[in-house]
Amino acid sequence: MARTEGTIEAIVSAVGRLAWGFRLELATAGVIVGVWACTTRALGRLGGSLAVGFALAVLVFIPMSRRFMWRVLRCAHVRRRFASAVRVTGFDRTKMNRTPRVCRVRETASGFRLTVQVPPGTSVTDLENAAEVAAAAMGVADMRVARDPRNAAVAIVAVIQREPLAGPPLAWPLVGASSWSLWNPIPVGLDEDGSVVSVSLPEHNVLIGGEPGAGKSVALSLLVAAAALDPGVTLWLLDGKRVELATWEPCAARLVGPSLEEAISVLDQLREEMDTRYAQLLAWKRRKVAPEDGLCLQLVVIDELALYLATGERKMRERFAESLRDLIARGRAAGVIVLAATQRPSSDIVPTSVRDLFGFRWAMRSATRDASDTILGAGWAAEGYSAADIDPAYRGVGYLLHEGGVPVRMRAAYLEDADLTMLAERAAWGRGRTAA
Repeated sequence: MARTEGTIEAIVSAVGRLAWGFRLELATAGVIVGVWACTTRALGRLGGSLAVGFALAVLVFIPMSRRFMWRVLRCAHVRRRFASAVRVTGFDRTKMNRTPRVCRVRETASGFRLTVQVPPGTSVTDLENAAEVAAAAMGVADMRVARDPRNAAVAIVAVIQREPLAGPPLAWPLVGASSWSLWNPIPVGLDEDGSVVSVSLPEHNVLIGGEPGAGKSVALSLLVAAAALDPGVTLWLLDGKRVELATWEPCAARLVGPSLEEAISVLDQLREEMDTRYAQLLAWKRRKVAPEDGLCLQLVVIDELALYLATGERKMRERFAESLRDLIARGRAAGVIVLAATQRPSSDIVPTSVRDLFGFRWAMRSATRDASDTILGAGWAAEGYSAADIDPAYRGVGYLLHEGGVPVRMRAAYLEDADLTMLAERAAWGRGRTAA
């Protein structure tokens, strides 16, 4: 008898889950039947059938309504597949016989993004642990689970059906701009949802890292190009290879090669400028530089940072590191911005007292998870944000970590050499100079 009751309960539960999964379709069918019954009572069987048929024809043949219905049905289908996949993992059997509730489904460039509420007695971590099996059950490429920072009971689930960051190189939106204000955010690429990713440089310093050929120089060139298009920005360029930043020499106050002595001279000059600005801000009773002050932003660009910190005499390297640390630590409010690029900013090359001051980190593909954490910060690889997982074929793809946020997987826009030359000439003309 007990076995029979258990079987009946299991059947009722299965039927209930099935009905709940198809609630949208059942509700739609119920509305159609209800409308048909009401119109039939008023207009007769033929009139009711014609009225319902006309309404359905409007929904099907009007593009806007057809797309809306198709999107709604697709999202409902994803809800069912997700619930079924989670049950396959055993989540509902081990966690109070309840599956997570999908609150919202949104279609993205890579698949779908689900807002999911986990049942009481469970956590987002439980769902994350089941993600690999659930992705296999759904037959998708990947499933990524992240906790909503506003609510510990809500997970943001990315169902990845296709690689959204593949394809031809992305055009930079500012490639045709005649000028730009560095006080505005700089568009640098697209994220997995197809949304524009921007970087705001005032009061922020950026560290870019990654293995050779991953796209560090291209990412750096986007930020330098935007700064060069602003005649009110003073550019200071330190180029360890001499060739990466040479295009921008006509726009710069000074371009330094691998000479450690000259690099220290530039940094010391900027420290003096920084102290002068703080004295001016104190006189104005202000705490930081603002666009209306007339104090131009000072942008320090260092390509191949490791060369200046790992070669040459030890005392000179220490002087460079101390001057750079001081600029990064105190320069934000004075309008001094530091952009630095290197392959792997490990502590044996870049002192942690310098590296940890960079609020923005941009990790292109890295060889190992440890190398990725060296750029983004310790622990991010364990959270699922590892630049070592990026396919080497996808150049320009990386993780951008904004200060206080979480890494965003994105693809940087691409500038060819001809684009860089054109932008440099345009920027030099805007500054009243002539490009070489």
